[in-house]
Amino acid sequence: MSESKAGCQTIGCRVTSCRYNQRGMACELSRIEVEPQSRCHTGEACDESLCGSYKAK
Repeated sequence: MSESKAGCQTIGCRVTSCRYNQRGMACELSRIEVEPQSRCHTGEACDESLCGSYKAK
């Protein structure tokens, strides 16, 4: 993340099963970790990444 964006972004999220989800539309964390799927290099967005900060409710 560039210094000019640090602290200025918001995180939209519709994953309501996550404990950090607020009202079905936002993440309450100030920072999230996005991690690659293991053993997956298809180039397809749905295959390539996961929110590593996810915690079930």
